[in-house]
Amino acid sequence: MLSDRHFSVDSRVSEGSKKKFDEDLEPNNFIEDSGAPSSIESDAYAYESASIGNGKKYIKGSGTINIEIYKQEYSRPLYKIMLFFSIFLVAYAYSIDGLVRFTYQYQATSKWKNKSSLKVVKCVKTVMCTAGQLGIARSADIFGRTTVLNMSILLYVVGTLVQCKASNISMFGAGTCLYQFGFVGVQLILQLIAMDFSDLNWRLVASFVPAWPFVINIWISGFITQAIGERWSWGIGMFAFIIPCAYVPLGLCLLHMRYLAYRNARGKMQNEFKMYQQLTLREYLIDIFFWRLDFIGFVLLSVFFGCIPIPLLLGGGISSHWKEVHIIVPEVLGWVAALPAFLTWEAKVAKHPLLTWDMIGDRGIIAALIIAFYINFNWHLFGDYMFTVFLIALDQSVLSATRITSLYSLVCIISGTFLGFIIVKARRTKPFIIFGICCWFLAFGLLVHFFGKQLSIPGITVSLGTMGLGAGFFTYTTQASVQAAVKTHAKMAVATALYLSVYSIGSAVGSAVTGAIWTNVLPKELYKILNHTEADAAYNSPNLFILTNAYGTAPRRGLVTAYAYTQKILCIVGLCFCVPLLLAALFLRNHKLESTVALENVDSDAVEEDEKRHDIISKIKSRTHEENGNLPR
Repeated sequence: MLSDRHFSVDSRVSEGSKKKFDEDLEPNNFIEDSGAPSSIESDAYAYESASIGNGKKYIKGSGTINIEIYKQEYSRPLYKIMLFFSIFLVAYAYSIDGLVRFTYQYQATSKWKNKSSLKVVKCVKTVMCTAGQLGIARSADIFGRTTVLNMSILLYVVGTLVQCKASNISMFGAGTCLYQFGFVGVQLILQLIAMDFSDLNWRLVASFVPAWPFVINIWISGFITQAIGERWSWGIGMFAFIIPCAYVPLGLCLLHMRYLAYRNARGKMQNEFKMYQQLTLREYLIDIFFWRLDFIGFVLLSVFFGCIPIPLLLGGGISSHWKEVHIIVPEVLGWVAALPAFLTWEAKVAKHPLLTWDMIGDRGIIAALIIAFYINFNWHLFGDYMFTVFLIALDQSVLSATRITSLYSLVCIISGTFLGFIIVKARRTKPFIIFGICCWFLAFGLLVHFFGKQLSIPGITVSLGTMGLGAGFFTYTTQASVQAAVKTHAKMAVATALYLSVYSIGSAVGSAVTGAIWTNVLPKELYKILNHTEADAAYNSPNLFILTNAYGTAPRRGLVTAYAYTQKILCIVGLCFCVPLLLAALFLRNHKLESTVALENVDSDAVEEDEKRHDIISKIKSRTHEENGNLPR
């Protein structure tokens, strides 16, 4: 149970820091760099900015200021239980939706048979999962979590209604885009609210709250799809009513905390949409939407994130496509044009950069982003075709294959939650992250072994459980490490969104690489083992092939051998890519997770001294006196 002391400011947080925190909430208290004028008239909302040096400012928006006040008002244990239970309800609704909607989308789109349009929709979804999260995070900092969450719920519902009433692929694709944007927004805002209302040492437990419903839903989603059957329109459309109903308790909590804040701290509250007297409407819109939301930076980053994974998705995993112009050109434009343009804009032009140099230059954050990429990249290497392998090669039923392949996520959530309670007292993340990655080394090694000549279903199952255990120790834990490394609450939302964006890019790249390996290795193995006719049938119609060739027959044994060998190759590649995971983990920071929402509320000298004692990279730098060496700061 969450108690008041778990979320209160630790006694080691200095009284001066507490006082400074309260003072920073006052409208007229703000920090300027040396190059900025000191008069408040020079900046219509100066209190929303904090200095980051080099003449730049980073927004501490009204939304961030208000959520800090809400946290103070909702410090009672009962309030926190109500809030996190409400988060759980919303997460439960979209979790069951995500599990069953995939089936209904397949039913809906299969009759249209327009693969090119489906690929376009998939590409748009990928961009929304990457760059879209950064825009949502920045908007939430400025306009408030509640406003952005309400908009996300609205888009979620509208997109769902458009999908369920679609009569063609174009209409269905438009609904999918609206739904996806709302879905990503709801997911991210729930993570941010969990972050806002938890101290650093409780952050891992809080982050897992939106993931808990999966433990229940994975067992019941099949019964729901079976009960609804072929009525895909109703199967999708019912969530247009379920999601708003599930949101009601959380919405009431947000209204209640806002009421308490206005009653007890009215002078500190900020109006997110206040039209300041110093600016006209046109000036206000330009300042907010162009400069403070960093519109150009967001567009350039969207182009970059779009140019990287989309060609890989369009390539479809077929080797002959990788040399084609429509695959090469976007990749080149992304790396050669979009990325340099984004960095130049952020460094030279942007008044309020989306990503500041002290953020992307921090080794703790860079290392975490590398880990985020390889988490999903490696997962796709072993997970994309695991269900197919169990169904086709290992002769398992759909129910059995579903449950075995779901073991990874199940163990991940359970072990990660238990680890969260351990970290409440341990207050460190780095050792657990390294342990989790070592578990992946072991799990991939076991998978390589058990996909050898002697296939072992129990061995593969244990390997997946080990993989889940490792994931529980370092996936969400790395996200908590990023939030600690960024140090300030004002930058925490964007840092979290950046971590999740890179996570999504890893998913797109991993899926493409997995598809390329599968479609190149499997056919060769089938034609090597079976005759031409059997190999054609096994590759093009595996489900029909296993019906006409019983388990144990010579053609079926050849199919099993080819599938096992291909999956073994994928696992070998995954094992190799565990190396950069481990190397990146060594460069993570090992901050002590204090009982405060961000380390900015702790004495900076104490934080630096603690890092020198407990971080191996800091120890090496200290011993060799490489103050200006090649190691990132």
